[in-house]
Amino acid sequence: MISGAVRDALIARYSEPHRRYHAMAHIEDCLTQIRASTDLTADQRDLLETAIWFHDAIYDPTRNDNEAASAVLAREQLSADGADPAFVAEVERLILLTAGHSVGDGDALGARLVSIDLSILGSEPDRYDAYARAIREEYAHVPEPLYRAGRAAIMGRFLESPALYADPAWAERYEAQARANIAREIAELTA
Repeated sequence: MISGAVRDALIARYSEPHRRYHAMAHIEDCLTQIRASTDLTADQRDLLETAIWFHDAIYDPTRNDNEAASAVLAREQLSADGADPAFVAEVERLILLTAGHSVGDGDALGARLVSIDLSILGSEPDRYDAYARAIREEYAHVPEPLYRAGRAAIMGRFLESPALYADPAWAERYEAQARANIAREIAELTA
């Protein structure tokens, strides 16, 4: 659904020097998970892949509106490429879900998207630790004490949620490991 020129522009964005985690490797990992999802229709796959390509297109760790700005960029780029307005609206809606990673009941596509986006939390400990270091590098502008307190608070909110993964298959696969990883990181941040 994404034209070659738009894809090239997105790859350039994901290659910006300040990105450590929110880079092409994250997008490729998410796309791999979508492609491995055999329960999706072709239309669902197109929606999810397009949303993944755009969901972190704008990423500035000093701002708190990255997802909203990325959704606007998706709307502008997809509309300019002649995409169906309903498709564009759904991609935009899916991108906005990644701001809070919360979805309504019955939103299977939203559940899949946010679960894929958060799958890194349930990775093996070494990979999780590399992710946590990459996030710290993206927030290098934040003094260490503030970063540690802020990151511990954010990750603590994840632990407080009844379920990290809205998609049942991702919950079964990643929930326990994600909770162990997050608890370990919080312990390190607050030591």
